[in-house]
Amino acid sequence: MAEFVHITVARSAGRIQRSGIAARSHGRVGGRGVYCMPVLPSFTLTYQWVRELRRWHPGVLVAVHLRLPDDEPVTVGCYNAPPREVTAAQAVAAVRELDDPRGYEVFVPRAVTAAEVRRIRDVPQGVGWRYLPGAHGRRPCPCPGCLPRGAYKVTKLRQRYPDDAPPRPKGELMAQLRSATTADEIIDVLCELGRGRRGGAEELAYLADHPDPHVRDTLESVLRAYRGREARRLRERLRTIDS
Repeated sequence: MAEFVHITVARSAGRIQRSGIAARSHGRVGGRGVYCMPVLPSFTLTYQWVRELRRWHPGVLVAVHLRLPDDEPVTVGCYNAPPREVTAAQAVAAVRELDDPRGYEVFVPRAVTAAEVRRIRDVPQGVGWRYLPGAHGRRPCPCPGCLPRGAYKVTKLRQRYPDDAPPRPKGELMAQLRSATTADEIIDVLCELGRGRRGGAEELAYLADHPDPHVRDTLESVLRAYRGREARRLRERLRTIDS
């Protein structure tokens, strides 16, 4: 049996336990069904869709673990590419073999029965990526092609990252980082630090133990802009923590 995780709103948990998961989502090759993700060795990658889905589903999200027959027909692929038609077992194997499975999804072209639901568990609401995989640690491009009018928080992003804005001094950024109190504030400063080489990575070492996995993921991406042994050591440590 192949194991998957479906992310949904907490208020649907009772109905799912009684009746299963309804086939409400549209597949990329037609039909209706259920989107899910294979259970992977990495906690962060298994529940990677939580942070992104919170943009579209207000309230608390939960993870529905389910089992499907190995020969169940499904599709698998990255969210921005045409999917492949495979069996459930083949989909799990294909995603597990990827070096970077962020953004991948499996589509089951039918409803999931209550008997196929194993359990429903709470998950951290900040786990995973937002906007697109690998977006954190990179300065968003504010041009109309990348940030079209009416897109999510487009005005706020253009105010934060104007086209001709010069990098802020490192001293100013480090002072703001030390005074940051939330994960989002820390991530914002880290993204600015990642715009160029910023000297010694040891100043960021304390963030490797931050409880928010999204902060750690952003730190790992930002450290690519740093030179030296300490930056390499921290990146390896972060990969070990989140593996």
